[in-house]
Amino acid sequence: MELRVTRWKRYGHDRLYANLPDGTAAGWADVSTGKITVLRAEHRADVIAALTQHLRGRVEAEPQPTLPPLTPTDDLAANPPGKSLSDLLAASGPRLLERLVARLLRRPTEWDSWRKGLAGERRVGSELNRLTRHGWRVLHSVPLAGNVDIDHLLIGPGGVFSINTKHHHGRPVWVGDDAVRVAHGKPAPYVRKSRAEAKRVARVLDHYCTFPVPVEPVLVFVGVTELKVVATQLTVRVYQERQVAALAPLSGALTAEQIEEVHSVARHRQAWNRA
Repeated sequence: MELRVTRWKRYGHDRLYANLPDGTAAGWADVSTGKITVLRAEHRADVIAALTQHLRGRVEAEPQPTLPPLTPTDDLAANPPGKSLSDLLAASGPRLLERLVARLLRRPTEWDSWRKGLAGERRVGSELNRLTRHGWRVLHSVPLAGNVDIDHLLIGPGGVFSINTKHHHGRPVWVGDDAVRVAHGKPAPYVRKSRAEAKRVARVLDHYCTFPVPVEPVLVFVGVTELKVVATQLTVRVYQERQVAALAPLSGALTAEQIEEVHSVARHRQAWNRA
């Protein structure tokens, strides 16, 4: 691809930008030091070639980021489904007296929500683990900055899927383009949040992998009586827990070598420290 190189001098900086045909910056170089920073990994070779032609003297391309050797402590592959929630319940769960009082008063608590979420993640995790026989890799409870996590990450021949689990036992669910309604209640931002999570995952994988890694968001509903999808331009896949098997035959997105590279990055806890 032919990139257009333009010079930018402002605020004491002197840079050369390599831009895509639509004007998006794919990379830039510091004219004084010759250091090249690649912004779009898929155009790395083109960016370096284009900027090198316009630089005089020393050229220093930004090295491909790497992670430290994987240790058992940092290996997320050992995480069971729902680990973040089970850890939270173990650390902050209710004492026996608190459970009894809440039960007598029939008062829903945050702990009930955690237990319900944990049950949902375990059910979906069990379904996803079945896909490993088809060449897929599965990670559970991938921690992000800000005390949040990705419920499940599925990596395989059909690509990478960031999976968000929602447990609404015995209730109907309606899914539109941007909103979800549970039992005709107020709109919930599940779709928007799933897209945002997928973007966070893609940024991490693009940073450490040697090729661009698109990530698709997935919403999986557990225990619902009905799942009605009426979206016209849905950008998030929507399933019930038993339907995630539909992902198994997908192929053509990643080679076996690429699957291993993405999995080696995604399973490393330190990759997600600033995600």
